[in-house]
Amino acid sequence: MKLYLKLALDGVRKNHRLYFPYILIGSVMVMMHYILAALSSTPMLRQFRGGGFLRTMLPLGVWIIAAFAVVFLFYCSNFIIRQRNRELGLFSVLGMSRKNLSLLMLTENLLTAGASIAIGLLLGIALEKLAEAGMVRLIAEEVSYELRIDGIALLRTIAIFTAIYLLIMLWTMVKVWHTDPVHLLQSASEGEKTPKANWFFGLAGIVLLIWAYYMAATIQQPMEAILTFFRAVLMVIIATYLLFIAGSVLLCRLLQRNKRYYYKPNHFVSVATMVYRMKRNGAGLASICILLTVVLVMLSSTLSLCIGAEDALLGRYPYDVVIETSISTPDQMTEENYAARRALLMELVPEQQNVHEHVRCEVSGKFTADGIILDPHGLEDMSQLSRGNYGNLHIISLADYNRMTGQDIVLDNDECLLLCWNTDYSNTTFTIQGLQPMRIYSISTDSPLIGDAATISYPTITLITPSFESLIAQLMNNTSVNILGGMYVSWSYAFNVPGNADAKLALYDPLMNHMHDLAFPREHGGYSYRLSIREMERVQFYGMYGGLFFVGIMLSIVFIAAAVLIIYYKQVSEGYEDQKRFAIMQKVGMTKREIRRSINSQVLTVFFAPLLLAGLHLTFAFPLMWKLLMMLNFSNMPLMIVVTACSFVVFGVMYAVVYKMTSNVYYTIVSGKQDNT
Repeated sequence: MKLYLKLALDGVRKNHRLYFPYILIGSVMVMMHYILAALSSTPMLRQFRGGGFLRTMLPLGVWIIAAFAVVFLFYCSNFIIRQRNRELGLFSVLGMSRKNLSLLMLTENLLTAGASIAIGLLLGIALEKLAEAGMVRLIAEEVSYELRIDGIALLRTIAIFTAIYLLIMLWTMVKVWHTDPVHLLQSASEGEKTPKANWFFGLAGIVLLIWAYYMAATIQQPMEAILTFFRAVLMVIIATYLLFIAGSVLLCRLLQRNKRYYYKPNHFVSVATMVYRMKRNGAGLASICILLTVVLVMLSSTLSLCIGAEDALLGRYPYDVVIETSISTPDQMTEENYAARRALLMELVPEQQNVHEHVRCEVSGKFTADGIILDPHGLEDMSQLSRGNYGNLHIISLADYNRMTGQDIVLDNDECLLLCWNTDYSNTTFTIQGLQPMRIYSISTDSPLIGDAATISYPTITLITPSFESLIAQLMNNTSVNILGGMYVSWSYAFNVPGNADAKLALYDPLMNHMHDLAFPREHGGYSYRLSIREMERVQFYGMYGGLFFVGIMLSIVFIAAAVLIIYYKQVSEGYEDQKRFAIMQKVGMTKREIRRSINSQVLTVFFAPLLLAGLHLTFAFPLMWKLLMMLNFSNMPLMIVVTACSFVVFGVMYAVVYKMTSNVYYTIVSGKQDNT
């Protein structure tokens, strides 16, 4: 056993260019897994009003890291085995059996797995409090400096990554056991066949990409974005791999046909070597592109939410206090009832400012060219409900509208005013199923005037009518129409108050104690009401937006580390493959400077492709991102554009720096400055 341990340590040391990054990325994943697992179970989250959302999101991040670790660590392990085939073949020729080789690889895997888990846990324990402080700052809460080690998170992390590394060990042993020793020895020197440009795969990739871009660019409703997002993502991933694998081969062929470009020393060597490995090279470039896209989409969207949290809060809660109670019968809609509730509120909160009061009716249905269908039996095909025009109709009285807007519009009893939100309407009349058509006075695209316009992610039309009471009575008494989503009539009263946050929070208890006096009794007993105080909701908003950004940062660190490692392994493997070629070229007169120029040519030929395509993916994903963020109350498009553009520029600079550093590793190998390990 000592011999295996000595050989394993010697193998890891000699192949440090392969194993040290592998141990590092494993440590990063273990560290992030432990940190998120520890934070998801910290008692601190139960003390915060915004902690409920984080208790849901953090475990999701834990499982995402675990799933990604399985895929990526298997990729790294297979890469290392492929690079060590010749060494293992030499051991076999010297007398090692398959059993001996399997035990050797098992020992190496135990060493690397143990090192990764131990280093990752130490870093996780050391940095968990720092991550907690950052998370708490993002959700605008006070930091606790109490140090702790989460035993459950520790054991769970050890168990999960032990299982992952055991699977990797078993897979490695199976591969070694079933591989011919002679093939192991010769595999490193086997030349690849010249790949052919597969036009079918290339065209399929282009078609899939255009289709996905079209789906993302033409999405109209936020609710559709949820269903479209996952389909578009899958199509983009498949298209990216097809384009890079087929397109990279085609690119090399086109460069070879361009005699003015190809027959130059720096271009000739780089293109001639690239063309023989473009299938594998294309898959690596596609993986880099996908990881960059994921990071850019995740960080730009969550950072936009985090920065725009206050704007979203004000959009969702434009008033300090909002009281809403349902009205169940037409006889409750009297000025005497409203006046009594106003008087009670004035007693409870004398210093009211910017009062906003209205009565609203909400019904759901299918918008058509003539109006709205409320009864699903009135639809010829029930599948029509999923086509994007299913939404809400809000009905408000003309008197309330004029009072809220300061206008003095006069309408006839059969006239109405329409405000369209996330939908279009162009007819001259509007018909509610079961009622008489109403002539349209004007149509605008203003907000629905219900205070929480930012939360409306589905088609909404607000209808303003001078015959509000009679219209509501007709709807309530119309038994011939089965209203699809039910009917909700409410009295809403909102206002601002002077003072600081504590003074506004202090209004909650006295108002809640009198809600039965403020609310209208329901027809079958009980009450239905809602009391919202903006300062109480602020913590929830910052907890949700800050929590999303925090999880986005943690996952991005893992994905960025993975992309960097793919770039590094790509340069190392290509360096070893090209080392002999460049050695021959140096013997026939190629200088170190020409080697550097050739390397720069090779890097620049493929360097910008993943970044530029990731930028293109991000551009066409923007409409989908925007629609999804609208469902989270975000409505600041200029901010999102600036954040997305800045994110791309920053990652472009980081990408250039990483590629420059890894190209130096490639140069070191091919120039012969260090012996091939």
